[in-house]
Amino acid sequence: MAEQQRNRTRTGSRRTTRSNGSGAESDSSSSRSATRRRLSAADAVRRVREEFPDLLGRPVESVLGVQRDDDGEWQVMVQVVELGRIPSSTDVLGAYVVNLGEDGELTGYQRRRRYVRSQADED
Repeated sequence: MAEQQRNRTRTGSRRTTRSNGSGAESDSSSSRSATRRRLSAADAVRRVREEFPDLLGRPVESVLGVQRDDDGEWQVMVQVVELGRIPSSTDVLGAYVVNLGEDGELTGYQRRRRYVRSQADED
């Protein structure tokens, strides 16, 4: 196998090969596409927790929900403290829906609700 690799190098072949453990070789471009996987719900939440605070300027306090739409994009709803007060039961919170593309990039967000922490949900 080392001899084959040297021959490829000498002839200038640009094809990169990898061993799949069985002694057979496979093209690296097909193995790259095979390792590319769809974003999971946990990955989407992790991505929003890491990147959304930089965009909004406030930390994410909690995740309220996550779902994938028909286009394969993720919508993650998070809760953010918009105005901290004393006592904390009077904090003003915002509920935001953050959209992520299939590749995990944040594509947009929208505040859906603004409320006082002690306010009970009506739904």
